[in-house]
Amino acid sequence: MNLKFFRRCIFSALCAVALSSPAQAERLKELASIQGVRDNPLIGYGLMVGLDGTGDQTMQTPFTTQSLNNMLQQLGITIPAGVNMQLKNVAAVMVTATLPSFARPGQNIDVTVSSMGNAKSLRGGTLLMTPLKGVDGATYAIAQGNMVVGGAGASASGSKVQINQLSSGRIPGGALVERSVEAPVGSEGTLTLELNRSDFGTAQRTVDAINRQFGAGTADAMDARVIRVRAPEPQERVGFLARLEGLEVTPTQAVARVVINARTGSVVMNQAVRVNDCAVAHGNLSVVINTEPVISQPGPFSGGSTVVTQTSQISVAQGGGALQMVRGGASLSDVIKGLNSLGANPADLVSILQAMKTAGALRAELEII
Repeated sequence: MNLKFFRRCIFSALCAVALSSPAQAERLKELASIQGVRDNPLIGYGLMVGLDGTGDQTMQTPFTTQSLNNMLQQLGITIPAGVNMQLKNVAAVMVTATLPSFARPGQNIDVTVSSMGNAKSLRGGTLLMTPLKGVDGATYAIAQGNMVVGGAGASASGSKVQINQLSSGRIPGGALVERSVEAPVGSEGTLTLELNRSDFGTAQRTVDAINRQFGAGTADAMDARVIRVRAPEPQERVGFLARLEGLEVTPTQAVARVVINARTGSVVMNQAVRVNDCAVAHGNLSVVINTEPVISQPGPFSGGSTVVTQTSQISVAQGGGALQMVRGGASLSDVIKGLNSLGANPADLVSILQAMKTAGALRAELEII
């Protein structure tokens, strides 16, 4: 036998095996999370100063002036009653951040600053000290610093040019953590794993992988999502979790599903989708209305006036709707070939898939987002 031909046959066989494999092993950290290890959102209200005349119009945003008065009073400066400050370099902003798990006081986190008034741009501004609070109302971080804006713009004589967004930006490392959130992991002698997707098969495979690595009885599945793991001693817990997250588990095949985006017409299906033999007829219906003005001019010295009327022409066209045979497919490529044979655009494909599901020819769940 020719050596080159033999190598080509071996390569083709390996490719066929690789393509036929339904799923690949994944690390446990991609499939599950540890209960109690989570991020926490923070929010705060503050003032941005130092803007180049692009701040809030204080007559239309009175809360900006009120916030500035309160801040000045805390600094020992009293504004006489009845004084209406016309400011252009100050803007009221909302500050948001995410407090990561196990963050400790003194660490820096990034913050996002967004205008809440009618400021034209926040470029070049400086955020004043802003407390960032959690859902319980306690202050967990303090934000302050110069903001980075990714947009640019200019205007003159009624013309305006703008690139990206000018009313929001980020301050890298702009907040200092003042309080940590306790995340007791394994404090009661057990750890709880939560699968990202509820599946009894994946849960059982995860339990088997943990018990093979750490011994029988280490893990038990509570349901299709929650897995309880026996925790080691506190001094060994970090190394245990590192080995646990590195375990490789092969998840079961996902449920056959077709996801349809009703706003864009996008259609996405996974490899578990199957189609039975069916006949489909789908025609396009288009209605065109053309309206043109018609001017009626009176004769000379008739005393009449010019009249403008509208004349409309309506035409209806329907595309061919002959029956097309869609052969049943045992793989995603067969399904795509069968649907492409209809010659339908994505918008028509949505209607066809819904009709096929109703007729029982589409073996998948339809999800519209």
